[in-house]
Amino acid sequence: MMAPAAGADAAPGPKEVLLEAVLRLGDNALVLGQRLSQWVGQGPTLEEEMALANLALDLVGEARMFLAYAGEIEGAGRDEDALAFLRDDRALRNLNLLEQPNGDFGDTIVRQVLFEAWHVELLAALSGCRDHRVAEISQRCVKEARYHLRHAGHWLVRLGDGTQESHARVSASLVRLWPLTAEMFTGDGQDSAFQQHFEGPDLGELEARSRASLAPLFAEAKLELPAAAAPNIAQGKQGVHSEHLGYLLAEMQHLHRSHPGASW
Repeated sequence: MMAPAAGADAAPGPKEVLLEAVLRLGDNALVLGQRLSQWVGQGPTLEEEMALANLALDLVGEARMFLAYAGEIEGAGRDEDALAFLRDDRALRNLNLLEQPNGDFGDTIVRQVLFEAWHVELLAALSGCRDHRVAEISQRCVKEARYHLRHAGHWLVRLGDGTQESHARVSASLVRLWPLTAEMFTGDGQDSAFQQHFEGPDLGELEARSRASLAPLFAEAKLELPAAAAPNIAQGKQGVHSEHLGYLLAEMQHLHRSHPGASW
């Protein structure tokens, strides 16, 4: 009986673990930033359209910092543009929640609240990461994430505690989107390795803190905070996505792929 080839099933080393973690962070920000940018020209008010555009710009800035660092870790000559525009959907590591269509304004607000409640706690935890670049970027971005949560939370209260129609719409949005939050708190081998090598976050603690921040917000919005979503297989962060991501990437990557190497 032949022995397996050396390293065939070897666990990834610290460099590979760090690269995967940074790609996940960058891809989350990239995909949600692209989604929010699609509200430009379609916002419910001019002021809110500009606000969503600024949230999108914050997230794209976060994506650039993480993806630029990922390119440095990888050491294969790919910069943040190559990682953003020249990877196919199976190579992206974003949460499935973030690639869902914008839907109506209530869908977008519920998605933003659910993500940012987790995002704030994640970046706060990563501010103590053993990798100084991850810690530095997280410390910078957590301030923006807190603002995003405040802004989206303000709208959640207005809609949830507003008219019968607005309450019904955000309640329906919550039913559709809440199950997708399970991926945030469902760990895989990568999460365990990142925690071991770089003092990455404990997902159970992130879940508890996220729920604690959502509880008073939901109460004010006259919405019931659902029970913890059932654990699922961590799909999006392992490259298994819904059909929605392919359409989003086609829009986002078209110009770059049509004119490779072009500069303005």
